[in-house]
Amino acid sequence: MAQLFYTAISSLDGCVNDVDGNFDWSAPDEEQHTFINDLERPIGTYLYGRRLYETMKVWENLYGQTDQTRVMRDYADLWHMADKVVYSRTLTAADTARTRIEPGFDPDTIRHMKADAGTDLSVGGAGLAGQALAAGLVDQIHLFVHPVIIGGGTRALPDAVRTGLELLDERTFHNGVVHLHYRVA
Repeated sequence: MAQLFYTAISSLDGCVNDVDGNFDWSAPDEEQHTFINDLERPIGTYLYGRRLYETMKVWENLYGQTDQTRVMRDYADLWHMADKVVYSRTLTAADTARTRIEPGFDPDTIRHMKADAGTDLSVGGAGLAGQALAAGLVDQIHLFVHPVIIGGGTRALPDAVRTGLELLDERTFHNGVVHLHYRVA
């Protein structure tokens, strides 16, 4: 059975963006981006909320661009080759390859996807990931904590969800970012 991963880039105060929706503080440097690429390599399907999908689809435009850095070309290749499922009540069609739109999140459908998948899945977008965590679908969490306090915004982890975690790994990058890798108990 495939596993479902939740990976998030967070401020020290636990937000993925600030109160205005900005996340300019979260850009990974080359060391961190290379590490993220290696984490993403086994992912065959991304599950996205609409807002994160609209942010991530820039990678479709970067696919095949030779004027990008090696690490960016690598990630663009990974993103392009993966399937994407976008959960949205407003989008009716996708404008990226290997992408389908679903009108609503259904935990049983995700359970079947995990059981049938030959590769791991990743859930992205704090709201969608919160639903997956609440439904007990997330197997592992990768949290990249940046050394910045932004004073509020969208929380990386949901309220009213309680679950035990087992620390599997931790790493500190030269830029002060700390990666925490947990298995969901």
